[in-house]
Amino acid sequence: MNARTGFSVSRYAPERGAFAKLTARDSVVRRLDWPILLSALALSLLGSLLVWSATRGRTELNQGDPYYFLFRHVLNTGIGLCLMIGTIWLGHRTLRGAVPILYGISIVLILAVLTPLGATINGAHAWIVVGGGFSLQPSEFVKITIILIMAMLLAAKVDAGDQLHPDHGTVAKALGLACLPMGIVMLMPDLGSVMVMGVIVLGVLLASGASNRWVLGLIGAGIGGAVLVTALGMLDEYQINRFAAFANPELDPAGVGYNTNQARIAIGSGGLYGAGLFKGHQTSGQFVPEQQTDFIYTVAGEELGFLGAGLILVLLGVILWRACRIARETTELYGTIVAAGIIAWFAFQAFENIGMNLGIMPVAGLPLPFVSYGGSSMFAVWVAIGLLQSIRVQRPMSA
Repeated sequence: MNARTGFSVSRYAPERGAFAKLTARDSVVRRLDWPILLSALALSLLGSLLVWSATRGRTELNQGDPYYFLFRHVLNTGIGLCLMIGTIWLGHRTLRGAVPILYGISIVLILAVLTPLGATINGAHAWIVVGGGFSLQPSEFVKITIILIMAMLLAAKVDAGDQLHPDHGTVAKALGLACLPMGIVMLMPDLGSVMVMGVIVLGVLLASGASNRWVLGLIGAGIGGAVLVTALGMLDEYQINRFAAFANPELDPAGVGYNTNQARIAIGSGGLYGAGLFKGHQTSGQFVPEQQTDFIYTVAGEELGFLGAGLILVLLGVILWRACRIARETTELYGTIVAAGIIAWFAFQAFENIGMNLGIMPVAGLPLPFVSYGGSSMFAVWVAIGLLQSIRVQRPMSA
């Protein structure tokens, strides 16, 4: 009997994967959260069409093959689905024991970016080129390991029934382990990823039941850190220019403000129904840079209109709504914290990406979850979906 939850251990799905001993009546398939799965899959498939539209005429990018990016995006989605299934099979509780190893691997990978193995893509020295045209962005996986390492520490004594809330020493240790990879990523510098990680840490603390003094202190530290980073000149010139262009879009409309201005023109021209898939003038004319990645939302706005762009928001909303339900229904703090960290991640990154397309947020180089082209991002978000599904599948039978 678990002292905190009141449920017998045997009432949980097996530790070593959810597939092992569930009956046909209570199978893994029936216990999956299908609205989350179908919404994420719909976003990925819709993203495939948008990526195809944005790149089919870009001969300088697609190596003369109009299906180049479409095939790779679909392949990335397929690999992501396999990673999700593997995560569900292992189970979030099994992964809990491997979190220190995963954390160590993530630290090694982001440190490797700072060596000659690292590569600069789109102004950010945040990649490792692994050959064959493939590249890896370790900071995407660091988002997951920060969630897991903090959840493991903050929930340990609470789930064991020894405490009602994490003590100050545990919170300090968890924040220290989160700040280490964030500091390394800041050195790249990859400001967008650091912003997401900061929001993740805040969401994790709020879900853990930690003292409000820690939450307020974290917010204050974030503001102070931003001022310090700017004062010490740790930001690259292009990053400073992005914030300047956000504050004053007319500052340099043909230079640093070009991306945002063209994005707003593309979205505004779509109207209610859009110009039709593959018929957008801004998209076919290649006026919006990085349209298959950071500015993929402009393709939806121009070619699918308000309804198509709104559909993306609805699907993202369904994922967040169901994730909140999973976080609320689980009887273990570890599962609640993991789900809350994923919610904070998805919500902020989607808001920042769509906001910078609309001109209401500064350009930060963050992909739109499930929709933007990019293997590392796609793999990471599908692993996160696997964690959410595992939390739901392995909840008590009566929940």
